[in-house]
Amino acid sequence: MLMRTDPFQEFDRIAQRLLGASGTWSRPTAMPMDAYREGDEYVIAFDLPGVDPDAIDVDVERNMLTVKAERRPQAKAEGVQMELSERPLGVFSRQVMLADTLDVENIKGDYDAGVLTLRIPIAERAKPRKIAISAAGDGSRKELGG
Repeated sequence: MLMRTDPFQEFDRIAQRLLGASGTWSRPTAMPMDAYREGDEYVIAFDLPGVDPDAIDVDVERNMLTVKAERRPQAKAEGVQMELSERPLGVFSRQVMLADTLDVENIKGDYDAGVLTLRIPIAERAKPRKIAISAAGDGSRKELGG
C-alpha cells in the first residue's frame, strides 16, 4: 500500500541520530512510523512524543502524504541550569507515497499519547467483488468471483 520514495532516507535518519543533529525546516529529521492494514483501512502511526497537536501539519497532494511537526524547547524557569538534554528538538517530517487503492479523500487522524495515527480507507474499487455472468441463451445469471 505504500511505496518508498527515497532509498537513502534511512541512512540520513541513522546519521542524524548518531550526530545528535536536530531537524530544521530546510532539512527535517525523519520520524519513526509503523504502517499496516486493519480490515478495510490502512493505518499509519507516527511517533511524535512531546509535540503539541497544533504543531502538526498533515497534507495530501495527489498520492503523496506529508506529515510535518515541530518540537520546540520548553520554557525553563529563571535560574534553571540544564544538566542533560537528549530529547530531540526541531522539525520532523515524513513523506509517504500512497497507492492508488487508498481513498485519500477520507483520511482520519487522531493524536494520543504522542502518537499520530492516520486511518486511510481502502478504496471501493480495490476491494474484491463478485461479477455476475449470464449463461449464453437462457438468460439466467450466475455469480462468479470471491
